[in-house]
Amino acid sequence: IVVGSGLAGASAAASLAELGYAVDCFCYQDSPRRAHSIAAQGGINAAKNYRNDGDSIYRLFYDTVKGGDFRAREANVYRLAQISVNIIDQCVAQGVPFAREYGGLLDNRSFGGAQVSRTFYARGQTGQQLLLGAYQSLMRQVHEGAVKLFARREMLDLVLIDGKARGIIVRNLMTGAIEKYAADAVILATGGYGTVYYLSTNAVNSNVTAAWRAHKRGALMANPCYTQIHPTCIPVSGDHQSKLTLMSESLRNDGRVWVPKKKGDTRPPEQIPEDERDYYLERKYPSFGNLVPRDVASRNAKQACDDGRGVGDSGLAVYLDFKDAINRVGVDTIRTKYGNLFQMYEKITDEDPYKVPMRIYPAIHYTMGGLWVDYNLMSNVPGLHVLGEANFSDHGANRLGASALMQGLCDGYFVIPYTLGQYLASTPLPKVTTDHDAFKEAADNVQQRINKLLSVKGNRGIREIHRELGRIMWDDVGMARSEQSLTRALAKIPRLREEFWNSVSVPGSPDNLNQSLEYAGRVADYLEFAELLALDALHRSESCGGHFREESQTPDGEALRDDANFSYVAAWEFQGVGKTPELHKEPLVFDEVHPSQRSYK
Repeated sequence: IVVGSGLAGASAAASLAELGYAVDCFCYQDSPRRAHSIAAQGGINAAKNYRNDGDSIYRLFYDTVKGGDFRAREANVYRLAQISVNIIDQCVAQGVPFAREYGGLLDNRSFGGAQVSRTFYARGQTGQQLLLGAYQSLMRQVHEGAVKLFARREMLDLVLIDGKARGIIVRNLMTGAIEKYAADAVILATGGYGTVYYLSTNAVNSNVTAAWRAHKRGALMANPCYTQIHPTCIPVSGDHQSKLTLMSESLRNDGRVWVPKKKGDTRPPEQIPEDERDYYLERKYPSFGNLVPRDVASRNAKQACDDGRGVGDSGLAVYLDFKDAINRVGVDTIRTKYGNLFQMYEKITDEDPYKVPMRIYPAIHYTMGGLWVDYNLMSNVPGLHVLGEANFSDHGANRLGASALMQGLCDGYFVIPYTLGQYLASTPLPKVTTDHDAFKEAADNVQQRINKLLSVKGNRGIREIHRELGRIMWDDVGMARSEQSLTRALAKIPRLREEFWNSVSVPGSPDNLNQSLEYAGRVADYLEFAELLALDALHRSESCGGHFREESQTPDGEALRDDANFSYVAAWEFQGVGKTPELHKEPLVFDEVHPSQRSYK
């Protein structure tokens, strides 16, 4: 069973079927083409060294470990760097239309945290093109009869028999029927949990439910406090919004980030002379300039706005200016590289970025935490494998840009087809069917939760409660965290969870299409998961990558790690809702890259 049909799920299902496995693939969308991987814009990293600029597998490995602030497992990251070169060959063979130079060779651009050009791209829609490649492979196997595709199904529980993952319980989102499926192994490729913050660049339906239900069945949740805040998103415009829009990191190749030097300067950008502008990333990080990693760029944008130098009506934005690049290479070249992104920006803001600078501000984008897995991508629950963003494995405390697509396809095309066979060959797996008592118990458990949600009949909207949770998370567990703010969040979240179960209003019935019921189930899981995220952030009193504790910073405001006490993966074991989970520590050992204070100056 493969749950999820994004890059990791579709590539895994297609590859396993190609090897001869019988695969059932589940997604809650109406087509795998709608998986959230489609939203990735900027590119995919690979150590091909086509530019002859000194790139290598070792250098990609080093940049990724350093970019993750030395909080990732070396072995997993090295494998990722090794496999990166094969992914490009695989995708080109599928017909993915990567950008090419005038002579026909594959083009590259730079991304944050790297001083080489190793990012392959397809304008600003790389995720969509890669997903179509994986989707074609998947549908070929569906046509061959090797994969059975179950669309509009949401996984609501994991079935364990003799301690091993042997199936799942899903809800058919069209009919409301609770369905049971048995298998020899279960693969989760269900994405991240960014929408716990309500406003994020994720699709509004992205959720933690499948991973959280597996966690409640015993799978360890690792490093949930490692959340990525992307520095270039279109700023929040009001309470009416249900999501935010990403502007690709690739724009920082040509766009220059700046704010006025004077506090409270409300002049239009074109009226602010050059000597009154602060290009703060170029000033503070001359080696990397605007291409510093995401956590560094985000924190600096926040500092500029907190300092009263933010722009726009809200004061919560900075400029991303393309004037110099347009003067240098011409508007047609910029349009060729970023046309669809500029078009999207103008459609949303009614401002032409060819003429005025973009306004951007950080937003929740990706989650480095996830279910704990070993080197073979199997969780601590035998038979439960976790791929892509849903696991914790490769990015440490901060993911470098263009590495998510790399990890998803690495896991699906090149890792799980080999490691799954190792599990199946070495594990006795007696035949089970959905008549087994464990399936009945899990299905009853799912039905009871649905009945409970529908029986509250309160007076508060689901979205209203989710928005309130998001506000708590962004204010107290967001870009800057402190013992005081995290303690406050840990007091508020259980109260909001109680309020949800006492006063939520879930209209409709369970036996047909009911999107309010789907949404309520996801928010109920987030109200449990948010507490674990805040607890993990409180326990980790160091700063590292995207997890920034105000008490732990260098004199110039950079993240200050505590390697003596926190050089480990924090893997939490569920003990019950509202009960303190049990902490398991996996020590991180660095043989190749020795941890140092991360500097991009």
